[in-house]
Amino acid sequence: MEKKMNQKEEALLYHSEGRPGKIEVIPTKSYNSQKDLTLAYSPGVAYPCLEIEKNPEDAYKYTAKGNLVAVISNGTAVLGLGDIGALAGKPVMEGKGLLFKTFADIDVFDIEVDTHNIDEFITTVKNISPTFGGINLEDIKAPECFEIEERLKEELEIPVMHDDQHGTAIISAAALLNALEIIGKQIDQIQVVVNGAGAASVSCSKLYIALGVKPENLVMCDSKGVITTERNDLNAIKKQFATTRKIKTLAEAVQSADVFLGLSVADVLTQDMVRSMAKDPIVFALANPNPEIAYDLAMASRPDIIFATGRSDYPNQVNNVLGFPYIFRGALDVRATKINEAMKIAAVQALASLAKEPIPDMVAAAYNNTKIVFGREYLIPKALDPRLITFISTAVAQAAIASGVARHTITDWEAYQIQLESQMGRDNKLLRAVRTKALINGPKRIVFEYGEKPAVIKAAVHLWQDKLVEPILLGNRERILARMMEMNIALPEQYLLDFRSEAEETRRNTYADHLYNKLHRKGLSLEEARKNMHRRNWFALMMVESGDADGAILDYGSRYTDALASVRAVFEEENGTHLAAMVIEMTKQGPIFFSDMAINSSPTAADLVATTRLTMQAVKELGVDQVAAMLS
Repeated sequence: MEKKMNQKEEALLYHSEGRPGKIEVIPTKSYNSQKDLTLAYSPGVAYPCLEIEKNPEDAYKYTAKGNLVAVISNGTAVLGLGDIGALAGKPVMEGKGLLFKTFADIDVFDIEVDTHNIDEFITTVKNISPTFGGINLEDIKAPECFEIEERLKEELEIPVMHDDQHGTAIISAAALLNALEIIGKQIDQIQVVVNGAGAASVSCSKLYIALGVKPENLVMCDSKGVITTERNDLNAIKKQFATTRKIKTLAEAVQSADVFLGLSVADVLTQDMVRSMAKDPIVFALANPNPEIAYDLAMASRPDIIFATGRSDYPNQVNNVLGFPYIFRGALDVRATKINEAMKIAAVQALASLAKEPIPDMVAAAYNNTKIVFGREYLIPKALDPRLITFISTAVAQAAIASGVARHTITDWEAYQIQLESQMGRDNKLLRAVRTKALINGPKRIVFEYGEKPAVIKAAVHLWQDKLVEPILLGNRERILARMMEMNIALPEQYLLDFRSEAEETRRNTYADHLYNKLHRKGLSLEEARKNMHRRNWFALMMVESGDADGAILDYGSRYTDALASVRAVFEEENGTHLAAMVIEMTKQGPIFFSDMAINSSPTAADLVATTRLTMQAVKELGVDQVAAMLS
């Protein structure tokens, strides 16, 4: 029987098997011929060198500088491991590089600088900075990290960010804004307690204050207790947050507080402390790997708590990967000279906004949870949400331009977002063409047969928000409204049609008469026609037939062949109409259209001709060149 490895064994194998490490450098230009090599190196490479000598900005045109970030550390504050040295911290820096590439297609060189001396470290970074479009400082202990970042920001003309400080601040600030919205509290009225006085705690506190928390309403604690003006052991950083309140302990500080932010050590917050907080307390226990209070203890302490941790196995994970790849992406794309407060606040607001959008089905599937909706257990987006790059990078780039730190201006933001999707391999030219065509032709009235189903509601809201469709949701009005409230999404009531209600009796009778006149020679009685108008699929089809809708989505979640009988009855016989089904398969070479594998099981020669003509016409309207093949 094979022995199951523990986590340590698995981790060591992961980092060592095959090619050691987690990142590599690969060529981006062809190198298969002698000519390729003479262009890549000598003598051809001299020409871009001379162009850059004349105009240094051309480095962004001829080299990888514009998409290259340095992840730099001296290993003095590595994860929860402390000062383990520059070389021992290298696996973490490689991991950061992997995340940059995976989530934002940013290339990374990890650089470990073996010095504790601030001046030596800064000199090293400055000397290598021409190589890079941005600098990500990582795992540098406080208070040295503050001086290092500030000096490099002032002395370099490229974005510099110490992610341990600002990443946690940006993500937790977005969660804070949404939590306050949910419970109806104003940010300038809340009392905040921050436990921990390291780099992340200081940055979080500064950002919360920038967003509206009053400085006198924020109390910070370190390992010795509350940071007060009475203490004489405070450095310059801690003095900024010293309170005049006559309190000494964390237990005293959290009494009646609205927010607890923990960036310290495990198990320092007790259930009694949580119970002493104000109504609807917000508790962000972000110590890793174990939070300041365990999840089950926190949730058992009181029913009105809003809780977040840094862990992926609990709701509301405050994870820096939600921020740094996309912040640097936006900054690089406008060649920003720095990452300033305006760009950080833009990232906060973009994150907070995205959490309120209905999540894509692929995200729900990735987390095996179809009930992810904005609320107490979903304050910030999930790390695998593919929309993060377009939301955050766009917001950051716009803020860089607006605040005057961008050297390159973007004017077509829709094209920029398409570029981002394409960079991540998620660009779908066919769907983009369909969307453009729909926008040009104006929103069509589409009736959704099963209007109470969550997936249908979510799809309708997405399409309506994108101005692609005027949806008509069939179903019980109260049930649809209740479901939308559960999902924290909204659609104007004008798009809800309670087709079985008394208010719709006249419409039902009109449709029944129309259906009877159409099918009575085939044996349909008026009584049957009226019964059919209480059935979703028949009612939806008669809306289309009568011109009250432009199209219908039928029988969602069932075999669509089950809906064909009514479709054939209403449409097929008219003017020799031919029915066929078309399936689109997306491949790396482009879309392939398959017809017909669902409706005409034993097609005649005439059926095959009609199906082929219909398919080629549909493909032509999508702007795709048609090459037909008959398969059997």
